[in-house]
Amino acid sequence: MPAKTTTAAPQRRKRVPKKQAAPVVAPVKAASKRASRMSDGHKAALAAGREEGRAVRNYLEVISRPKRPGRKRTVESITRQVSEVDAKLSGADAGQRLLLIQQRFDLKSELEQLKKESNEDLGALEGAFVKVAAAYSERKGISYAAWREAGVSANVLRQAGIGRSAH
Repeated sequence: MPAKTTTAAPQRRKRVPKKQAAPVVAPVKAASKRASRMSDGHKAALAAGREEGRAVRNYLEVISRPKRPGRKRTVESITRQVSEVDAKLSGADAGQRLLLIQQRFDLKSELEQLKKESNEDLGALEGAFVKVAAAYSERKGISYAAWREAGVSANVLRQAGIGRSAH
């Protein structure tokens, strides 16, 4: 039997990590004796800006909701459909019963959403938008064309005092 010869694998050199430079730290500034405070006028301006932004955002969210094609769904029509589904449930077989139960869940969900949306008074949101839109538009540099593309009607922009020549 021939003697086995083994060859040793070449040894690898260990990597020695390089020394890293100490991080550069900015010198700490001495605290000023007088703390900077916002004036009441500045605070009022910030609050007014937040209110304007909120009014614009709420109005844009309502008008940008996708519209369903076809007839508008009403609370009464959905309630009637729920009653019809409940009546069909008693005589349905197991498979049909499952589908009717799901349909009832869907209708009730749609009913809740419709009630939630009806609580939002579009007139009040529109009125708040009209009050602040001109100042908001001027401050943010928003043009008439941008408002129109965002979905705001020409009539609402006219009421707000934003004309075609804006920006």
